[in-house]
Amino acid sequence: MTELQDRLERFETLTAECELIAKLATDSAKREFYLKLAEHYYELAADARQAIAPIAAA
Repeated sequence: MTELQDRLERFETLTAECELIAKLATDSAKREFYLKLAEHYYELAADARQAIAPIAAA
């Protein structure tokens, strides 16, 4: 389970980093790219949480 938790933390970190980069981006195309990337990492984190939940409940 540690590997799943590590991946979850990594996806959460990448989400936050992409959101920050998007906030700081002056180019609208780059802003949109990083917002979409953040959304993708957010979904991966949600999937990891979902995978961890049954294991944590046991």
